[in-house]
Formats: sequence, C-alpha cells, structure tokens
Amino acid sequence: MVVTHLALELRFQGKKLRGFTCKLTRSAHGFLPESSWIIAVQVLLPYLVSGMGMVAAGIVMDIVQHWEVFKEISEVFILVPALVGLKGNLEMTLASRLSTAANTGQMDEPQQQWRMVCCNLALIQVQATVVGFLAAVAAVGLGGLTRGRVDVIQAAILCASSVTTAFIAALSLGMVMVAVIVGSRKVGINPDNVATPIAASLGDLITLSLLAGVSSFFFCNRDMWYLPPVVCGFFLLLIPVWVIIARQSQPIREVLKSGWQPVILAMSISSISASLSATKHLSCMYRHPRTGSVGGNLVAIQASRMSTYLHYWSAPGALPFKMSTYCPGPCATFCSSDVNSKSARVLVILVIPGHLLFLYTIHLLHGSHTAMTHTFIICYLSAALLQVVILLYMASLMVRWLWRKGLDPDNFSIPYLTALGDLLGTGFLALSFRLILPISSTRAGV
Repeated sequence: MVVTHLALELRFQGKKLRGFTCKLTRSAHGFLPESSWIIAVQVLLPYLVSGMGMVAAGIVMDIVQHWEVFKEISEVFILVPALVGLKGNLEMTLASRLSTAANTGQMDEPQQQWRMVCCNLALIQVQATVVGFLAAVAAVGLGGLTRGRVDVIQAAILCASSVTTAFIAALSLGMVMVAVIVGSRKVGINPDNVATPIAASLGDLITLSLLAGVSSFFFCNRDMWYLPPVVCGFFLLLIPVWVIIARQSQPIREVLKSGWQPVILAMSISSISASLSATKHLSCMYRHPRTGSVGGNLVAIQASRMSTYLHYWSAPGALPFKMSTYCPGPCATFCSSDVNSKSARVLVILVIPGHLLFLYTIHLLHGSHTAMTHTFIICYLSAALLQVVILLYMASLMVRWLWRKGLDPDNFSIPYLTALGDLLGTGFLALSFRLILPISSTRAGV
C-alpha cells in the first residue's frame, strides 16, 4: 500500500493569488517518513515532563506520609501504589486507544470524534470505580490480617477515599488526554509520541495528591460516620450509567468484557513490587526516581506506536509483511531499518540523559537521603538502561503475540509491560543498592 501526502501552500497579496508551493511526499513502505530526529524531538519533552512528574510525586509522598491520616490508617500506604498504578494504566491505555483512532482516521469527523471520546471516558470511569473499590477492599483485608481486626469506620474511609480518588482522577485525566491527542493532531504531532508519557506524569502526581486530600477530608470528618458509605455508594451506583454509555461503541463493548484482566493483574504486580521496595534495605528507594515507572513510560510509547502501525496496515490475527517475523531477535528489534526499530533506538538513547537530569533535580531539591556517589550513579544508570532494553524487546514480542491472537495491543500490552517495568526496576535498583553497600562499608572502614 502506497501512502501519498500532498502539502499545498498558497500565497496571496490582498485577494489575489501570487504563487503557490506544492510538496509531494510518497512512501511505499508504510507510514509517511518519520525520521529519528522528529521522533526524538516529539518524545523528548513529554518524557522529561513525565520524569519530573514522578520526582514531584515522590516529594509529595515525602510530605503527606507525615499527615495524621497516614499515621492512623496505615492501609492508605497500601492504596498508594495500587491507585497510582491503576491510574497510570487506565490513562495510558486510553491514550493509546485514542492515538490509534486519531492516526487511523476514526476521529476525523466531529460525530465520530464525539462518540469515540464519550465511550472511552465512560469506559475508564467504569474501570476506575470498580478497580478502585477492589483495591480498597484488598487494603482493608490486608490490614485486618495484620491487626487481627477490622475497624469499620476506617474501612469505610478507605473505600470512599479510593473510589472518589479513582473517579475524579479518571475524569480529569481523561479529558486532559482527549485535549492532548486532538491538539497534537491539529499541530501535526504524532499522538503516539506524546500522549502516554503525559498521561503517566499527570497520573502519578494528581492521583497521589487527590488520595491524600480526600482521605484527610474523610478522616477529619470521621464523626459523620454515614458520609463515606454514602459517597462510596453514590459512585458505585453510577456504574450502570457509564456501562450504558460505553456500550454505544462496538470496540469499547469488547473491552468491557475482556479488558479487566490486564488492569487488575498489573495493579496487583505494581502493589507487590512497591511492597518489596518498602523493606528495610530499600526504604531509600522512594527518594530516587522510580526506574520502573520511567522505563514503563518509554515502553508505553513504543507499544502505542506499534499498535497504531498494526491497526493501520493489517487486521487482527495477521501480521503485516514488515512485521511478519513472529519472534524477532534483539538485533531485528534495535538494529533494523523499519520505523519501529528506529523508534526503539531513539528511546534507548534518551534513557541516560533523562535519568541524569532526574537525579540532578532530586539532588538540588534535597529529596535524596542517599549520597550521589559515582558508584551509585553508574549502577543506577546501568540498571535503568538494562531495564528499558529488556522492556522494549518484550514489547516487540508481546505486541506481535497479542495481534496474532486477535487481541488489541492498545488494551492489553501497556498494563502488562508497565507492571513488568515496575518489577524489573525494583529488582535492578535493589541489586544496585546491595552492590553499593559493601563498597560504602569498605570505604567507611578505611
């Protein structure tokens, strides 16, 4: 299939046409040419913003963890990674779906655009409310096992805080994503390059701030015992309304049936990795940028781009000619001439400069209680680079496998890849700290 792009520029003086410029771009190999420089320029700013958003979220966490609600209801700490992971996955899958729809012409007509936006926003409201409630129930259960009892008032505060946070964050971030994608299309930017990292950066900061504020509100008004159950019940009763709206679109109707497993599983994995990072030896890891999340942002860009490519050039169940290899090797993933390999190389190149900037920012803001030694920086950057390389290669395999199975990578790949990124990032960062400790002890002894 040949793609032809015609750019026509008309020059007027007054009302008279004085000249014109015609530029014809023809591509016989897929998308219109997108050079590595264009990809890098479009990805760089959202990537840096997403990293800074996570740094800001870490600073906010350092502040709110001393609030009374966090001291009295320790289960709120369990909700933090669950809700942050949930919102990141929901908003990034929303951004990926809408980016694919925009790039494949499904949002060109106003009526199509309106239906696509409304159905997708209704979908994430359903997912956010249900999974937010499940996360609160899980936190209450874990707290009950630890304490040997369940405080009913605290359980109600947890459920109301979780559901309210998930609802408000889903609505606000969803509308921001719609504006970003529609705006990027109008100015000629590929939404796949900018939408998912912006979703991740805003998701972490807004969700954590909302959870802290909402839970503090309910805790300060705990004498009104009926308030949390009423608020929680109100949002749960809205679920049928969102389901009716979401079912107006056939693709979204399918996501309502099959899109729960990746979101719930990814939230569980993120919670497990966060609990591992909270051990005695790794308590200082929260002071540093979360390598899992930063790597997850980069691999989400790649997964979104690959999904758009597949939607554009083939039907589910059959891979296009350029991606016909079921299990490509690392060389094919990073060193070939196709557009997906080109974007993978760009994303790998951005890892080291981005993390250096994040580390320097934390150092300036005094957000780190671990010395920024040369040994630590080398180990940290090596862990971040290795994690991103593994994630990008896994994305190449997973997106192909999902497409061959007839599953939409927009809905399934990003939650799994970001959850894997959290596990790899936590594990590699833990290994870095364990390698540094003997060296630091030796130097201290000397």
